This record gives sequence, C-alpha cells and structure tokens, in this order.
Amino acid sequence: MRAMPTPRATKTSTPRRFAVVGAGLAGISCARTLREAGHEVTLLEQSGTVGGRMTSRQSTFGSFDAGAQYFTVRDTRFQQALDTAPQSFRPWSANAVRVLDPLGRVAEASLPKPERHWVGTPSMDALPREWAEPLKAGGRVEFDTQVERIETDALDPKRWQLRTSGAGDALRVHPGFDAVLLAIPAPQAAALLERSRLAPAFVQKLRAVDIAPCWTLMLAFPQAVQPGLPHLGPQWNAALSTHHRIAWLARESSKPQRGAVERWTVQASPAWSTEHLGDDEQRVEAKLLKAFAEVTGIRARPNHTEVRRWRHAKTLAPLGQSHLWDAHIGLGACGDWCLGHRVENAFVSGLELALAAA
Repeated sequence: MRAMPTPRATKTSTPRRFAVVGAGLAGISCARTLREAGHEVTLLEQSGTVGGRMTSRQSTFGSFDAGAQYFTVRDTRFQQALDTAPQSFRPWSANAVRVLDPLGRVAEASLPKPERHWVGTPSMDALPREWAEPLKAGGRVEFDTQVERIETDALDPKRWQLRTSGAGDALRVHPGFDAVLLAIPAPQAAALLERSRLAPAFVQKLRAVDIAPCWTLMLAFPQAVQPGLPHLGPQWNAALSTHHRIAWLARESSKPQRGAVERWTVQASPAWSTEHLGDDEQRVEAKLLKAFAEVTGIRARPNHTEVRRWRHAKTLAPLGQSHLWDAHIGLGACGDWCLGHRVENAFVSGLELALAAA
C-alpha cells in the first residue's frame, strides 16, 4: 500500500478527467480525493442516492440502518477525513453481546476486544451525503445511471467513453475520460469488464473475491413507548448471534438521534442468505421474524415490517490488496471487498486508488 500522511492528494498541474462508477463510500472517497487534487471527476450511480450500504430506510416510525450498522476507526487517514464532517456521526453505546440460541441466553456480556462503535447522524448516510455534496453542487454526480459498457472513445482513441442506461431505458454516451475507476462490488465490476472485453487479468482477480449476500429484516414496535416500559425484550442493544438464520441484531432506537420508537434491524447469516437468496420477501420475513422472537424473546406483533436483500454484503474472501490500478490503460477498481467488509475498508480502498491514479 502507498502510505500517505494525510488523506489529501497533492494538487496536480495536469488535470485529467476521471469517471468513478459507484457512489458508495469507496467511490465517494475516491472521487473527493481526485477532486481535491484538481482533477475533473464524474460520479455515476445506478440508484437515486449516495452511500451504498451506508444507507438508511425511512418509515412512519423512524429510520433503519438497512446496511452497515456502525463503523470503527483504525486508520489515521480515516480519522482525519472524519474530522472534516464532525456533525455527521456520533459514538454508539451498543452494549453488544454474543448470544446462544434459540433461547436468547447471553454467552458473553461483551464482545472480545471492545472497540468504539460509531454511527452516522441523524442517519447512517449522513457522512457520504456530506462528502458528496461538493460533487453534487458542481453537477458532477449522475444518479439513476447504470454503466453498461466501457469503450474506446469514438473521437479520441486515447480516452474512454461509457455507454449507460437510465430512467425509462434512456441510453446515453459519456465520452472523454482519461481513466475509469470502478467502485462497485467485485462481481459487478467483473461482469462490466467482461461485457466490455477489457482487462482479463483484472477479471480473474475480481472473480476470486467471495462476497456473501444478506437478507435484512426491519421491525418497529411503537406500542413499547409507554410510561414504565422503555423498551421491549433484552437489556442488550446489539448482538452477534449463533442462530442458523440470524447473524446480527441491533436496536435502532438505541442509536443517537434515531428517535424513541422501538425498532430493530435483523441481518441474516451469510449461509442462510445464500441458501434463500431467491425466496420471496414474504417467506423470508416470516422465517426471520420467527428467529427474531427466539433470540430476543420479543413475541409482540410489530406494527411495521420490511425486508431488503443485499446481493453483495459481506466479504468472505477479499482481494488482499487495497485496489486494482493499471496506469497504462487507465482502469482501476476499489471497494470494501478489497480489504474486508468494514466501512473503513471502503474508505481506505477508494483513497488509495485515487492516490495511485492522481
């Protein structure tokens, strides 16, 4: 890895045009670093918002962190970047435990090697939204834009153009890029490069990355907000679970600035999510709700339920290096899957790809 004393890239005297595909934290980290170095950056995102798995789902009863549940800070460069957005995150007293199932017995009162947990405020996507704001204000973010193919620019063979689709199957061509950087899950990056008939060596490395899916269940119990009844169920607010269906549970209402209504996010185990990847939402909801009751002892009927399927959630076998970059052809890739599955892994990967490409 290329060590840098700060997360900022040196201003360049020869600005270039970069396309960054994917507006999760890795893509935003990459794009903002290149922009600070004086390059022109276009950020293309297939959904209608930034943040990727650092997202929050809104409901009548409050928000849910449907993807990343918290983040840690181990790299000084990540801390320096966080210092630029101090209002976007707060510490979370998770009171996390490890539970034995199906009776919900606590195996460990706290997780090994306790580490401070942080969450975005007032929602998990606050941090990527703030970091992306300069790009959005400059009109450099293209939402609802799916990159279908990377091609040699029709007018300049030394550059790239992107063929994209959008709302209403609208097809567009984005020309004139000196480099294209993919900040999307490894399987999606491999598929895009294969469609484009590019970088077979990259494709081989990307195909070796193993990322498990995750089914997420979100529950709200507004009936718990009563005098003398601060919350339902266990005293702990988060747990690693050994249940064959559930890997993680968190009481959303215990997080700072999240509101008082009792809400839970339940994330299924990688093995169970893989086995039931093609199941319909109603079936998944019923099975996870039953498991939730077994682990927590909460058998009240929730007023709100919602499920979400993440096809690429937890990295089981990472790339083993912070990024991929070929300066000769101007192609690169980054993401949390390069180093692991933590939020911080995404930031470091995007940062180091930008520093290599700048």
